[in-house]
Amino acid sequence: MATVDASAQVVRQPAFVLHARPWRETSLMVEVLSAHDGRLGVVARGLSSPRQHALRAALQPWQWIALSYVPRGELCQLRGAEALDTAPRLSGAAVLPGFYVNELLLRLAPRQDPLPGLYRAYAEVRQQLGEGLQLAWALRRFERDLLAQIGLGLDWRCDIDGQPLQAQARYLIDPEQGLRPVRADVRLPTASGAALLALAADRCPDKMDLASLRLPLRGLLAHHLGTRGLQSWQLAASLERSSQA
Repeated sequence: MATVDASAQVVRQPAFVLHARPWRETSLMVEVLSAHDGRLGVVARGLSSPRQHALRAALQPWQWIALSYVPRGELCQLRGAEALDTAPRLSGAAVLPGFYVNELLLRLAPRQDPLPGLYRAYAEVRQQLGEGLQLAWALRRFERDLLAQIGLGLDWRCDIDGQPLQAQARYLIDPEQGLRPVRADVRLPTASGAALLALAADRCPDKMDLASLRLPLRGLLAHHLGTRGLQSWQLAASLERSSQA
């Protein structure tokens, strides 16, 4: 659990670094996902000194840290950060998924809302992306868990009428109502019943069924993101066009 130094009101807890950007001349604005207080914005001041090299290194994205901070309204003031492990070195096909996961969290996870289940889900996807295995399945699981933790999850076992899903059927994901059975020839992204049932059971479906989840889940996420999409989606589309040129 998080500990608090009553004399200085310093809170200490583990956290994952999501993003860091320059703030004013010598400081950083760091976004973290903490174990007990959810997503936090933390101001790290005075990092220009060479003596602060270890601290700056600990505040890189994907790093797991022992975080010490003083709450200051919406933002917190950093008091210390120490790496708890070696951050995964994402490379090759895992780089863009890593960017996507962090961007998705920054856009959808509310600040200062304790979400221990989301913290655990992030720890899992961090490990999976670091290993570079089953990347698509790691992302679909994380999307499912993120939506559930922020109160936007769906029942992945039943359709909008409460009927159990059929493995051979096709389903449209309606953001407001749930899973809607449709004809196989509908001109919209649909997921197979087998893929949705596997997602509900936390079991990786076969390659074709797994692929059927990507666009319907993207549509669901886009609905909750609003009119501004994700930079990672734009980058992925650009890379795909370049590969086809």
